[in-house]
Amino acid sequence: MASAQDELVFLPLGGLGEIGMNAALYGFGPEMNRQWILVDCGMGFGGEENLPGIDVVYPDLRFIEEERHNLLGIFITHAHEDHIGALVEMWPRLRAPVYVTRFAAGLLETRRLNEPNAPKIELKEIAPGQHIKAGPFDIEYVPVAHSIPESNALAIRTPLGLVVHTGDWKLDPTPYLGSLTSEEAFRHLGDEGVLALVCDSTNVVREGESPSEADVSKNLAALIKDAPHRVAVTTFASNVARIRSVAEAARECGREVVIVGRAMERVADVATECGFLEGLPEFRSPDAFGYLPRDKVVALLTGSQGEPRAALARIAQDEHPDIALSAGDRVIFSSRAIPGNERAIGAIINSLVEQGIEIITDRTELVHVSGHPRRGELAQMYRWTRPKIAIPAHGEALHLAEHAKFARAQGAQEVVQARNGTLVRLAPGLAEIIDRLPAGRLYKDGNIVIAAGERALPERRKLAFAGIVTVAIAIDDRGELAGDPIVDAMGLPEKNRQGEIMLDLIADVVGDVLKGLPKARRRDPEAVETAVHRGVRSAVNEAWGKKPACHVLVVEV
Repeated sequence: MASAQDELVFLPLGGLGEIGMNAALYGFGPEMNRQWILVDCGMGFGGEENLPGIDVVYPDLRFIEEERHNLLGIFITHAHEDHIGALVEMWPRLRAPVYVTRFAAGLLETRRLNEPNAPKIELKEIAPGQHIKAGPFDIEYVPVAHSIPESNALAIRTPLGLVVHTGDWKLDPTPYLGSLTSEEAFRHLGDEGVLALVCDSTNVVREGESPSEADVSKNLAALIKDAPHRVAVTTFASNVARIRSVAEAARECGREVVIVGRAMERVADVATECGFLEGLPEFRSPDAFGYLPRDKVVALLTGSQGEPRAALARIAQDEHPDIALSAGDRVIFSSRAIPGNERAIGAIINSLVEQGIEIITDRTELVHVSGHPRRGELAQMYRWTRPKIAIPAHGEALHLAEHAKFARAQGAQEVVQARNGTLVRLAPGLAEIIDRLPAGRLYKDGNIVIAAGERALPERRKLAFAGIVTVAIAIDDRGELAGDPIVDAMGLPEKNRQGEIMLDLIADVVGDVLKGLPKARRRDPEAVETAVHRGVRSAVNEAWGKKPACHVLVVEV
């Protein structure tokens, strides 16, 4: 039973305002003594121009790190990286039990074994449909259709009401592999009474309903059968249904499947252990590719998002040690570009086309369907669950705003447009934002995790824009130069508009500045550094129109 001081609150720390990096807290209890559960702990992807050198982005979990003594558990909806990818890095800061399905547990353990110094995470394997009691929470795993096996929504029951957290889902009566999103299950929740629906917004701007995975499988089979030479299919490594459908199509055509890319290999191994690829011929390793006849092979490749180190990018540049394609071969992009990856994917496609390789994408053929619901599917979810409160989740600002309007049109009495860091009181009383708590991003920089506010990234952006000049000067105790200054530059043009060599121009400026300083000033390293710094930046700006970073090292000898 709830006391008069108890509240049920929702605190997103990732995934509301961006696609990916999903992490959401639910809290129950009085304001000063709440107990919490964390739903998902995912990562986002870097590669943006304003994030030079950053490949992976994590949610900033400092709030729950400080409250970890009240964290009852981490509940993972499914095994996509944007829902589990931050666990290896973040779990040592939280130390709470992690509840996962068998497939997700297998992928996490495989990753741990392949990453040096990765922690042993306390995993508790659950089955779809299972209930877990955690303090005042009763969490039920409700199977849904999605583009990875064992995806689940969560029915979170508390003394103040039932919250349905959909995770990623869609409606697909013929999913080819994996679960259905059961109308009966969600209608039952609606009959029980849904206080709040926290729902996927990814495809809310698209009308109608998504095609079925079975339709994609049928079309892929026709494209593989029709191909005169080699076929390469690139898709998300986690899409086990797509892997199976390609393998079955290859078998029907008498072709062998070669798995290329570590991520694809890991997923295939775990999927085989879980029985999702049962009955298929054994996959071949990349070194077998070159020995198979051109019309007897299908390659399943990583790299559908243009990742520069993935298999397809290396093949496009003819840099892969085992795989090469020739004119007349066919490459099928069984995927859709994640926003921001279009340029990298386009570069790979153009490189392949210039080699005479045929490209097939979802722009011309049904070779991919999304794992997220369109408006027609969302409308059905609202009819089944009939929530009092709607909170759009899993989307950028446009998706969340459109979903909010859509939810009102479906009859939701209260709609809260939450963002990362907004603390939403769901009960008692009207749903509303009652506080703003620490949230943000952390960046994986090499093997170090840095905060978003650190100076490294702005400095890199500056270097990318205008380069750097370095000057080393040796001065003795009389203020005399002990040798010629050493000047170097990176990122600057070789010559100015008049054809003068930029390094020579900079060296002349350094010499003029030093000659113009009295000996007494030259005995002050800080004065020399300041004068040379100003002189170099001013001269380069006059010659080039940009001010580079400038580092001046003064050595006293």
